Amino acid sequence: MTTVVDIEEPVVAIVVAAGSGVRLGGEGPKALRLLAGRPLVAWSLDAMAAGGAVSAVLVVADGTQALYDAVVTEAPLPVTVVAGGPTRQQSVAHGLAALPADAAVVLVHDAARPLVPASVVAEVVRAVRRGAGAVIPVVPVTDSVRRVTADGSVVVDRATLRAVQTPQGFRRHVLVAAHDAAAGHDHTDDAAVCEAYGVPVALVPGSPDSLKVTHAADLALAGAVLAARA
Repeated sequence: MTTVVDIEEPVVAIVVAAGSGVRLGGEGPKALRLLAGRPLVAWSLDAMAAGGAVSAVLVVADGTQALYDAVVTEAPLPVTVVAGGPTRQQSVAHGLAALPADAAVVLVHDAARPLVPASVVAEVVRAVRRGAGAVIPVVPVTDSVRRVTADGSVVVDRATLRAVQTPQGFRRHVLVAAHDAAAGHDHTDDAAVCEAYGVPVALVPGSPDSLKVTHAADLALAGAVLAARA
């Protein structure tokens, strides 16, 4: 039976910003690379605030606190910077350890997805508040996909495939317990951590705007998205 929870429960976002950005090129932490004159992580903080439910953010960072001082000062909601770990999963675990005591709903978002629409953030929170233990935004896969085998490759029916985005949303106790159980096992994202723990994952619609900045061309595409919004 699904349990509908208190709409006023505090929501805290963990923004994972500990990537080095080797494939993106340039110097310094990836989350501080500029998009339209602002760091990627600053755009992500705007998105968390615009969703309307997030009360505070933990930025799990690569680099010293001083590098993020300007971002924190200009953020539209309270931000705490936490040191990241050697893997994404460990970085999120560091964020979970720093959560405020009253946080009931946790979002985990990649700073490399700076343009996630506020509507997607709000829908993820709404799904958790309606009772889901783990929620992910997804979009249909539009490319043809093949699975490589020992004998060659085979076509995969893309109608059944979805690309996973962030923020991913969780009941706090679910995500903490799943991460505790996953210690020593490396998973691709927090939904996979929860699935390995036996928690069903609910899907909500994502957005093409929520592209992940990995290569230099992605920065150009994100700039085009911003221009279209304007």
